[in-house]
Amino acid sequence: MDFSKPSVARMYDHLLGGTDNYQVDRDACEELLRMAPSTRDLALVNRAFLVRSVRYLARERGVRRFLDYGSGLPTSPNVHEVALEVDPSCEVVYIDNDPVVAAHGRMSLAEDPTRTAVLQMDMREADEIFESAKVKHLLRGDQPVAALFVSVLHCIRDTDDPWGLVRRVAEQLPAGSYMVISQLASDDPDLRAEITGFMHEITGGNWGEVRSLSEVQRLFENLELLEVEEQEPVEVSLWRPDSDLAPRQSSKEWIEYGGVALIK
Repeated sequence: MDFSKPSVARMYDHLLGGTDNYQVDRDACEELLRMAPSTRDLALVNRAFLVRSVRYLARERGVRRFLDYGSGLPTSPNVHEVALEVDPSCEVVYIDNDPVVAAHGRMSLAEDPTRTAVLQMDMREADEIFESAKVKHLLRGDQPVAALFVSVLHCIRDTDDPWGLVRRVAEQLPAGSYMVISQLASDDPDLRAEITGFMHEITGGNWGEVRSLSEVQRLFENLELLEVEEQEPVEVSLWRPDSDLAPRQSSKEWIEYGGVALIK
């Protein structure tokens, strides 16, 4: 743990109005806001999408088991809070390689260890994750599972093949399972290069890529997108918005691009 460098999880926490962050994280956020002024709006939009998608899957698709990859610092309402509100039998395994995130998660989830668990592993270790006791327990009985990759795949470089990661996870989930994916994206190559370079520099390389819209679309190959008019991702504030008052970005230098999909 190096607290002299910004953490993506703590920066996201700051953008959401949380307190589990340091001055180095806040300074990095200010620089990011200079490059893309709508970044705070984008974080709020993405969080609202996470809540809507989990509620939709639990309430309308009958999903009771969730795998949250790159879960980040606990922010209320979190996945288990949304799911358990629909059905107290829901179970969630949170996966994150950040030791601070894991420690915070275990403290906040100690009140309900039978329904929630935290796994400190790198999401790129797809096979090892599925061999862990916590995930094996979640997968018992071959009930559908929702795998959540919400605003996290941009932390993986192209050379680590995020497309292959999504495919490997999908192959190991029971029939009738789901994927929820959102990714930071822009079709402006200069903006992509500027933000990607900045994030690599400040995190010591613990970052991946801001991707083009077409690159994000590839994450949904062989998946059936739900609740969209066309079989392609959307800017996530447009995915089943709760109302006209739902969070929106003031401008769209970059967006969270994604959707909810059925594994065919």
